[in-house]
Amino acid sequence: MQRVEKALSRHQLDLLSLPNVVGVGKGFKSVRGQTTKKPALIILVEKKLPASRLERGARVPQVLDEAETDVLEVGELRLLARTDYRRPAQPGMSIGHYKITAGTFGAVVKDRQTGEPLILSNNHVLANISNGSDGRASVGDPILQPGPYDGGTNEQVIGYLERFVPINPVVQEVTCGKALRFERALNRLVHLVRPYYQVRMQKITAAANIVDCAVARPVKKDAITPEILELGPVRGVREPQLGMEIVKSGRSSGVTRSTIKVLQATVKVVLDEGLTGLFSDQFVTGPIAQPGDSGSLILDKENYAVGLLFAGSDQTTVGNYIQNVLDKLDVEF
Repeated sequence: MQRVEKALSRHQLDLLSLPNVVGVGKGFKSVRGQTTKKPALIILVEKKLPASRLERGARVPQVLDEAETDVLEVGELRLLARTDYRRPAQPGMSIGHYKITAGTFGAVVKDRQTGEPLILSNNHVLANISNGSDGRASVGDPILQPGPYDGGTNEQVIGYLERFVPINPVVQEVTCGKALRFERALNRLVHLVRPYYQVRMQKITAAANIVDCAVARPVKKDAITPEILELGPVRGVREPQLGMEIVKSGRSSGVTRSTIKVLQATVKVVLDEGLTGLFSDQFVTGPIAQPGDSGSLILDKENYAVGLLFAGSDQTTVGNYIQNVLDKLDVEF
């Protein structure tokens, strides 16, 4: 390897000046697609071309200062901007319902009935924290990539809201006809003595939420790709375990890692101004997220999905069990 290092130090600037070359380094030579144990000076090119198509001065020598060379095609290297418009869009990038700021495109999943690809994220990312009857979101609403906060416009629709699991706050407005009639009657009485006062009836929801999830149907199949940005493809599903090493790729903080610290947790989560939700059967990790990372898929160190990130603070992060998400939405990887 010393010959390779000397050749690299001596010739890297000259090699980088060649057309089509985007990088140089050291590694092991590949022969017919198989990596050998032979050290080589690796030249990274945007596109691998036959020698006959290159001018003599643009060709990479097979040997430089007794060090063998090898050419590796890597394409155009660019910053992995997570908040830019991108087609096909990847999990780990900015996305959002047209009424929200921005969240994270979590993963590509398949409808269990049709096999069609769908975009997975949180309810509060794709369905605007809707309980299904509050008018905050409707099936068919446009989903933008990037999300509105990142400049997404109606010209950048990536898909349409397909379905979501409602989120029920601890306290919510009543919709029952009898309760609404009672509210109106009570207000008529109140207005006799306090014309500018209004009584609003609310109900307390005893049941806890299990998931914060939704899926969108892409405008076309090739508008999305399943490989998670900087992490690669999802290999399957695993149950979260205490002490498990986990990783996520999100819109705001990129790739971050931690471990699972708590299982079967029940937590109170602030949903919006003056709105709180209770979530049960969750798991808690160290801090791996910032605002905008909601919707990120949480994986183990072997790229098996274990959860869907939806809440957190500066000290901790909370995720839904991924199997609960898949079952509630009737989807799979």
